[in-house]
Amino acid sequence: MLNIFGASDLPEGFRYAPDMLSAADAAAVVKDKQTLPFKQFEFHGFFGKRRVVSFGWRYDFNGGGLQRTDDMPDFLLRVRKHAAAFAEITADDLQQVLLTEYRPGAMIGWHKDRSVFGDIIGISFLAPCNFRLRRKVADRWARASLTLEPRSFYLLRGAARTQWEHSIPAVSDLRYSITFRNIALAS
Repeated sequence: MLNIFGASDLPEGFRYAPDMLSAADAAAVVKDKQTLPFKQFEFHGFFGKRRVVSFGWRYDFNGGGLQRTDDMPDFLLRVRKHAAAFAEITADDLQQVLLTEYRPGAMIGWHKDRSVFGDIIGISFLAPCNFRLRRKVADRWARASLTLEPRSFYLLRGAARTQWEHSIPAVSDLRYSITFRNIALAS
């Protein structure tokens, strides 16, 4: 498996940057998220080990599609400004946010985000994780991986967003992620 460390090894449209939030800002986010109404992730009647909460928009995987939900809390609006600057877009472009709690043993399988979403900006908190990417090339998989460190940001755009799948294997320590998305299709 290829480990991604240099820019030349990254799939087109993938960007990663460590230490994008100060330790104090990250600690404040972790504290603020304690008040949020996390629920166990559900996908077509199956429940995952991770817990999630969405703001702005949420995607109902049980057939409901994209649905409007509560506005982002103030602390997420502040984080959204950092995410937008990293992606070189305006904060208002990021209309959806998903917070995910990964307890030890939680993972997310191979997937591409739904086509209603455009750019994806992820932020990692508390513990590092292995972020894997793969793309089918003829009869084999091209693969890449990197460690997402706490307080790091990543961007999936273009080919990295539409042609590559991504996953996170089971984590060993408690981890949180905040994932901002823009809406690709007007709703």
